[in-house]
Amino acid sequence: MISVQNVSKVYHLYQHPFDRVLGSFALGRRRSAEFWALRNINLHIEKGEVLAIVGPNGSGKSTLLQIISGILQPTSGRVLCDGRVAALLELGAGFNPEFSGRDNVYLNGEIMGVSRREMDKAFPRIEEFAEIGRFIDRPVKEYSSGMYVRLAFSTAIHIDPQILIVDEALAVGDAIFAGRCIRKFEELRQRKVTVLLVSHDLGLVKRLADRAAFMIEGKIVMQGSPKDAVNRYVGFVLDREKGAPDEDSSLETPASKSSFRHGDGVSRIVDIRLMNSAREPCRAFRPGDVMLIQVHAVFRQAVSNPVVGILIRNRIGMDVYGTNTRLEHVELGQFEAGEALEVEFELDCLLSRQEYTLTVATQYWNGLSQDWLDDLTDFRVVDTKDVAGVLNLNTRVRYQKLSEIPAGEA
Repeated sequence: MISVQNVSKVYHLYQHPFDRVLGSFALGRRRSAEFWALRNINLHIEKGEVLAIVGPNGSGKSTLLQIISGILQPTSGRVLCDGRVAALLELGAGFNPEFSGRDNVYLNGEIMGVSRREMDKAFPRIEEFAEIGRFIDRPVKEYSSGMYVRLAFSTAIHIDPQILIVDEALAVGDAIFAGRCIRKFEELRQRKVTVLLVSHDLGLVKRLADRAAFMIEGKIVMQGSPKDAVNRYVGFVLDREKGAPDEDSSLETPASKSSFRHGDGVSRIVDIRLMNSAREPCRAFRPGDVMLIQVHAVFRQAVSNPVVGILIRNRIGMDVYGTNTRLEHVELGQFEAGEALEVEFELDCLLSRQEYTLTVATQYWNGLSQDWLDDLTDFRVVDTKDVAGVLNLNTRVRYQKLSEIPAGEA
């Protein structure tokens, strides 16, 4: 369990080195500017819960994790952690570059309070998971970033932590290692290990986290499901790229069902229709069915070559399929203020049996949003056949029985 109670962190910024010396005295503080890295952070993470924190660079995510790990002290507030904490923070922290990988593993065990006997038992598993071969006895300054992270992550998860804190450390791992880490995270969840994760890999956040928090400028602006937090983050990034301030995101029909709406409002989506091949409203499809998606939009200003897009996600928020008129090489032409547009997408349903959501958007040709509605409606795919994954590719199987191969040809 982790409890973060009204935690703030302030840094004093000085223009000259001598001002820093004077800053040790009360009067010298007037020569500095205050930078609040964190302001009144409150978080509660239950035992066995996986909480992800998302947000742009500079929002205070790493500072918060360092305070929870005990590396930094808060200016105010307090942090309570119930259990052994293993932290995998920025690359380079925790290992002595002159020591071998083996020596660093044992050193980290001692820092965590693990006995030598326990480390002797754990080391073969650590070495096997890290897969760095003979380099285990070489100085870690000779390691690649991937080797370093594999060994650091393997050490952190094999010392039986009750709390695991990970700060973007998996970003440098290859695809094979990332898959192995995901399976390990799922194993840790089954063992009721509390995990606090910071990552810019939004797909990983949706897959692993039970809850997520979105941070901006040292504050947590929302907590909720991973899907909602990621949607808010993506909307914030797109709005910031176009240089527009956050606008009122109050939703109007039919957008009241959307989990999040953003865009500059130059066009507005006013209706969305999900239909079967007979053009009847439909929310349940079978593999092989035709799906029709109609998007209706009204323009508030003149726009040249707008783009209309759709995005299908599964029930945990993972992107399954998305396309738009630009990708389909369809140019919509010029629209004046007050004109309306209807775009219809026809899809063959190749999805497996589960529930999905539909996101729709109108955009500029360069990808910036005019009106983006996350998870506007949902639908399900029904089937008597179980398949792994999200696609049903209508597999056909052929086989034949072969005669026994003579022993001399085996």
